[in-house]
This record gives sequence, structure tokens and C-alpha cells, in this order.
Amino acid sequence: MSIKAYRPMTPAQRQKTTEDYDQITTRKPHKSLTRAKKQQAGKNNQGRITVRHRGGGVKRHYRIVTYNLPKDLTFTVEEIEYDPNRSARIARVKDENGVYYYVLADTAMIKGATFKTGAEVEVEQSNRMPLTNIPVGTFVYAIELTPGKGAQMVRAAGAQAQLMAKEDGYATLRMPSGEVRKVLEGCEASIGTVSNIQHQNVKIGAAGRKRRKGIRPTVRGVVMNATDHPHGGGDGGRHGTGKAPRTPWGQLTLGYRTRHNKKTNKMIVRSRHEGKRK
Repeated sequence: MSIKAYRPMTPAQRQKTTEDYDQITTRKPHKSLTRAKKQQAGKNNQGRITVRHRGGGVKRHYRIVTYNLPKDLTFTVEEIEYDPNRSARIARVKDENGVYYYVLADTAMIKGATFKTGAEVEVEQSNRMPLTNIPVGTFVYAIELTPGKGAQMVRAAGAQAQLMAKEDGYATLRMPSGEVRKVLEGCEASIGTVSNIQHQNVKIGAAGRKRRKGIRPTVRGVVMNATDHPHGGGDGGRHGTGKAPRTPWGQLTLGYRTRHNKKTNKMIVRSRHEGKRK
């Protein structure tokens, strides 16, 4: 996987880069594993905007990715596909019974490769097993938070977590964010690194490219009127607010922590904020 630059025929192309799609083996998704995806434009069921700057974008179908594969089976990679709904590549796999699934592809998956699931499988790339059977120091992805619920963590392109220790029924993981946290040893994980590791290095380069993704323009609060934003108003000079940054609705932002899930604080060994300015 590498980054592809364009010949600078236009100003936008001078800055724009894109992903190399050599890993992808087909551009036609499996019909039974897709469903229609309606554009919600950031609105909830009452029609109110809950996520700003969303709307438009190209039509796309949702790929039904399985995060909780059946146990004690061998899967064969049939195709590596592009998924417009996530940063990572996905793999179309078939089990011993001829049933197809979509799973997250890792850097080692190629067409024709096989991997296994279950508690007693070998410790090899792409195999999926409980953390209790994975050696300390191994890099893993697609990790469960609750045994049997399916992968919920480390699913983005290029992401990997490292298994640091195992003690008293818990496995300690160093997450991609730098956070060190515990999960139950019975939680399953896949060995390896999520595919498309160069995703974060792609330069958008053109406004229209964002619009095709369904992302509308963002305007700074300081250039708005006072009635539209707490930062707005003034004499038109280029100056800050003189106060802590806020959202359009007056809530503190940019550094104000909004996490209040105290029930799981005991599972975090080291916060990703440690060592940073409070």
C-alpha cells in the first residue's frame, strides 16, 4: 500500500494524493452482503440536526461486516474489496460450509489466504482467538469489550493494539491512542494490523472531494454574527474571543472533557491524556 500523487495539471491536483488500490481484487460487492444506505444528512428521526456539516455525497451501499465470526472454522479469503463506509479494506471470506462473510482485512490477507477462529488455533497472522491464548507482546486488532459481543475496538485503517500483560483474568492492552486499559481475557481478538495503513497520509486536495464524501463546508465562529455563535460579532478585526472556546450552543470545547462513564474508569490503567497539559 502506497500513496499515489497526481500530475499537477490543475491547482488542486498539485496537492491531491490518493490511495493505491493494488490490494483490491474486485470492485463488485457480494449482493447478499449489502443493503441500501439512506443519507440522513446528520439529522435524527425528528428531523433535527445532531451532526453538523453533513449532507449530499455520492450514493453508496452498506457492506454487512461480521465482527463475531463462528468459532472453530477455517475461512478462505475470496476477495479483498473497497468499502466506502470505512477507512479499512474488507475481505470477502467463505467458511467450510460455503457461507460468505465480510470481515476487516489485515495487512497479511491476500486472495486465497486462509485463517482460523477458535480457542485452540495456532498463533498466526489473521487467526482469531481469545486473548488468554495470545502471547504477551503480540499486536492485535478487532478486539471485543464483552466476550461474545463481537469486535468493538481497534477497527480503523492501520490500527493495532499490543497485548502488554495478563493477570487475574484480565488482559492489559496498549491502544492506538496510547491509552492502556484492561479487558477480560475471554474477549477475542485477531492477530495482526488492520489494512490500508497509509490512509491517514492521504491529502484531500480539493473541496469537491469532501462534498462527494457527504461533508459540507465548515465556517469559523469568529466570522459569524453574534446571534449565530458565541465567538461572533465585533468590529471585524482579526482577534480571538478572550474566553474559552465554545460550541454554537455555548458548551465548552477544545480540551473540555465530556467523558463521564465512571463505571469503566477502573479498567483504564493509564489515560491517553497523561503527560499532556491538563
